[in-house]
Amino acid sequence: MSTIAEIEIPAQEFALRTTLEQVPNAEFDVVRVVAHDTKHVLPYIWATADDFDELDDALNDDPSVEQLTLLEDLSDERLYRMQWVDQIRVVIHILLEEKATILNLHGKGNRWRLRILFPNRDSLSATYDFCEESGLSLDVRNIYEMSETRHGLFGLTEDQHETLLMALEAGYYDVPRGSTADELADSLDISHQAVSERLRRGHRSLVKNALAVNPGDGRPR
Repeated sequence: MSTIAEIEIPAQEFALRTTLEQVPNAEFDVVRVVAHDTKHVLPYIWATADDFDELDDALNDDPSVEQLTLLEDLSDERLYRMQWVDQIRVVIHILLEEKATILNLHGKGNRWRLRILFPNRDSLSATYDFCEESGLSLDVRNIYEMSETRHGLFGLTEDQHETLLMALEAGYYDVPRGSTADELADSLDISHQAVSERLRRGHRSLVKNALAVNPGDGRPR
């Protein structure tokens, strides 16, 4: 069964290390990352910073970056395409050797946070072992298994998934609301308390598994 892991990597051991050092207020969200060979990684990155001129200078001088291209220039963020050519061993291993998918990749301050879909638990363990043998730091913060259906991607039960979707379609999250918890309960033929519990636990799972990184001991089990 596929396994999702949330991990952290020190910024000094990863791409864009010098940029994060030179522009400490910079923040990066990688929206897509692929590796076609063992020497290059091609990410598409949304970036924010207090001074974009300073950020551009740092990116152009960063030894881990080649072929920097600005794709979008908005008022408060920019979208770049670039090649990472240094400090990418762990990404190469994850993408090419373990055939895993990087779902989220966020860099800020002194660390990068990654959310990765591994084919199985053994692939995660192999990645952890690879980092230990290579002298790289990898802190596993959270692990959970995907269910056979797509709602498992965010740790939702089938009932929670059904209730959240019904609430969305019924306008429960609209302002003003187009439906109430009582109406949802009637549609699902369950109690008001059961609906409230599904919504509350479903929201918690979404926030926990889509946004937050939970503490762990750093080793996959």
